[in-house]
Formats: sequence, structure tokens, C-alpha cells
Amino acid sequence: MTTRAKRRSRAHSAKSTRPAGDPSRLPARPFLRFYHSEELHQKTILVLATLESAPDPTAHRDALAELAVELTHSGLHYYFIKPLKVAKAGFILEQSASIGMIGVQQVIATVIRNIIGRMDAPQLLSVGNSLRQFMR
Repeated sequence: MTTRAKRRSRAHSAKSTRPAGDPSRLPARPFLRFYHSEELHQKTILVLATLESAPDPTAHRDALAELAVELTHSGLHYYFIKPLKVAKAGFILEQSASIGMIGVQQVIATVIRNIIGRMDAPQLLSVGNSLRQFMR
């Protein structure tokens, strides 16, 4: 039985020729964003500046990991808990969701700390660059 070779679609071919790290060349795509506190924004800027200017970025693994944990908590709250409150889902549902989110946050925090804790300097700088891209 003869099988046809799969062809790449034009859209896929066009995407693959663009540099992955150049946001000015990426096509406009749908996105979601969340708003966080000014305090967390300032902390993000400070941690990223410190990481990027450090002679040894690995010295700032813990600070980057804690920042990632805080941003994750803030995003989960914004995307999940806040809409429940706006929808007036009720005290029991909100409390159930909050308790569930606490468990999720504890697990993801451990994962984040373990992963970032094993990264080398170029990887840490790449994560920092990604966070800067998210802020645009």
C-alpha cells in the first residue's frame, strides 16, 4: 500500500522560516494577559535587571524562582478566583476553589523552584527574556 508523504502547509512553512526570538517578526496572534500589583511589577523589573546585569546569573536562581512563583500565584488568582467572585458563585464554591488553588500553587511552586534551581546562566537569561516579552 502506497502512502503519501505529508506536505507542510504554507502557514507552517512560513512560520518556521522566522526567527523564534524576534517578536517584531511574529504574526499578531490572540493572547491573554493578566494584571498584577504595582509592587509585583516593580519586583519583576528589579529581579530581571539584577539577573541580566549579574556576572553570574546563577547566583540569582532563587530570586527568579520566587518571582516566577509569585507571578504564577497572581495569574491563577486573576484567571480563576477573580472571575468566580465577579460571577458571585457563592461562598462554598469560592472557598472550594481557593482551597484547590492552594494545593495547585504548592505543587507548581515546588516544580518551579526545582526547574529554575537547575538552570545554567543562559537558560536563566532566556527565562528572564521570556518574562520581559510577556510584559509587553
